[in-house]
Amino acid sequence: MIIETAATVIDEVRKQQPLVHCITNYVTANDCANGLLAFGASPAMCDLWDEVYEFARISGALYINFGTYSKEQEAAALEAALGAKVAGRPIVVDPVGCAAIPRRLGLLTHLHDTAGIDLIKGNMGEIMALAGKDAVVKGVDSAGTVPGIEEAVGLVARKYRCVAAATGQVDVVGDGNRLVRIHNGVPMLTRITGAGCIVGALCAAAAAAAAAAVVDRDREALVAAACAAIACLGIAGELAFERARRPGSFRVALIDHIDGITGNTLRQRGKIQC
Repeated sequence: MIIETAATVIDEVRKQQPLVHCITNYVTANDCANGLLAFGASPAMCDLWDEVYEFARISGALYINFGTYSKEQEAAALEAALGAKVAGRPIVVDPVGCAAIPRRLGLLTHLHDTAGIDLIKGNMGEIMALAGKDAVVKGVDSAGTVPGIEEAVGLVARKYRCVAAATGQVDVVGDGNRLVRIHNGVPMLTRITGAGCIVGALCAAAAAAAAAAVVDRDREALVAAACAAIACLGIAGELAFERARRPGSFRVALIDHIDGITGNTLRQRGKIQC
């Protein structure tokens, strides 16, 4: 069932071409924009404080990434989140670096208390930190396998009343009641800049499409959206690695293959376990 629903979400993204408002880091903004275009969405990298409130209201979803989170971006993110909340748009947050920089845990809490969060996408170290558990990290990256990650995903989902997604060797998505595991992907995804940020942006596009396709936005639709986005990148990575075995060429091939992913691709290649 989850594969079929996620496949439908992918096709809905390409049909609706949702506008995704991104407040993201300068290291991977171009990757996120190109990933969204390849996925079928329309990216807007708008982070000026005096413009974001109105812009978030006309967007399909808001994506906030903590990668290079300046004071200016923090203020803009709060304004945009308020605009998205008023308009009923999904808010997706990637709390990059929160396992290494404790201040960012407080920033996420403030954002949640101000406007609410629909989906949190982080690597396993970040999700462990949000759950109040020890995490082994190297800068903004997780280090190795993470025992207890499934429990942590559930804790984060309940704590922030949202869907939580932890990316890693096996991705885990949960809404506080159930868990879904995604086994797509290749190690080469960890050797390029921006793979995690692209996933977060795709999650926002998928959340926008899912929200528009269902009468009452619920956790089940958001779980399917997260699975659609994460599996899409994983499958695109697998296909890219078949022809590109070095980071530079792989990065280009990854965007090419995101462009080719459809609902049928997910039905055929998706490794999603409930």
